[in-house]
Amino acid sequence: MPKGLEVKVARVVSGQTLEVTSSESKVMSVRLIGIDAPDLQQQPWGQAAKQRLAAMIGTKPVLLEFDVQKQDSFGRRLAYVWQDGVLLNESLVAEGYVLSGRSPNNKYDQRLDRAQEWARLMGRLIWNPEKPMRLTPSEFRRQYR
Repeated sequence: MPKGLEVKVARVVSGQTLEVTSSESKVMSVRLIGIDAPDLQQQPWGQAAKQRLAAMIGTKPVLLEFDVQKQDSFGRRLAYVWQDGVLLNESLVAEGYVLSGRSPNNKYDQRLDRAQEWARLMGRLIWNPEKPMRLTPSEFRRQYR
């Protein structure tokens, strides 16, 4: 079982960002490590990823597991998010809601890569051959921001 900080999710901001409250009632912004979620404006995938993450979490607390890099350039804490022994970062990739992404935090890169390959082979959501996501989230942000 991973070790980390148990928190309550106050709000799901996007398919890769949460606002959480710790036992000290301090609100923190947390970005899920190892994934790249579609931008909220990247329809229909951005909203779908946000809604799926919210549905996965529900009202139960989550465990934040930290890695090498603790914060991103926006001051968000970087974490793997676990609930009931399930790595939510990996589940979002396997279900085809988000892409796996690279960072200095690489503890679960192999798991995330395998999940993405499976989602791609199965044609899940963003990999659906009938209606694929044509731009990666970073390409979309560069083109439309």
